[in-house]
Amino acid sequence: MRFHILTIFPEMFSGFLSCSIIGRAVEKGLISVELVNIRDYSESKHRNTDDYPFGGGAGMLMMAQPIASAIKAVKASVGDDGIPVIYLSPKGTVFRQAVAQSISAYSDVILLCGHYEGIDQRVIDKYVDMELSIGDYVLTGGEVAAMVVIDSVSRLIPGTLGSSQSAIDESFSDNNLEYPQYTRPRVFEGMAVPDVLLNGNHAEILKWRTEQSKALTMLRRPDLIGRDTVLKGDEQA
Repeated sequence: MRFHILTIFPEMFSGFLSCSIIGRAVEKGLISVELVNIRDYSESKHRNTDDYPFGGGAGMLMMAQPIASAIKAVKASVGDDGIPVIYLSPKGTVFRQAVAQSISAYSDVILLCGHYEGIDQRVIDKYVDMELSIGDYVLTGGEVAAMVVIDSVSRLIPGTLGSSQSAIDESFSDNNLEYPQYTRPRVFEGMAVPDVLLNGNHAEILKWRTEQSKALTMLRRPDLIGRDTVLKGDEQA
């Protein structure tokens, strides 16, 4: 899978793309990330990417031309005008596991990182297929949000994780939080591992884990119970 990242700060991704699971996925060719500097597509004398918003107001707004030109250049280089363009925005659909799963089905995706007060609405209207938010808070730019999307989606690419079962068992994979996990030693500071995990009876272990998962979800995230696997609006991804 190829991620095409449109940003004015490509250097922010260097450490993220070279470490841990993501770094290994890049090395193995399971994913690739193309960093596209929006400034390179600006037609202004000083390579500007922002300007004052019409109607006044605080801050600056990213201009339509550089972003539109960058999007068209990526699509032309891949030879596919249908590549989905996802704009990381606090106004977007909330990013959930179901959205990550739908994105993972694509061979290419463009992630657009905004800055300042956002981007010119005309880019959104004409070029953006989905606005995506990673939560109810505001970041200084879309780069961190893009990293979250890359990390989450990459885990669903076969071969990225050491075990294919890992992605199935994790929290949110079935709208439940993950059950408690334990490793050695069996007793730590007076706290023992539950006996059921030590008896080798896989049926009982599965039952215990399922019960723990459901109980934890009811306690901490009852809003997840009964939620559809793919939420309304998520299918746009």
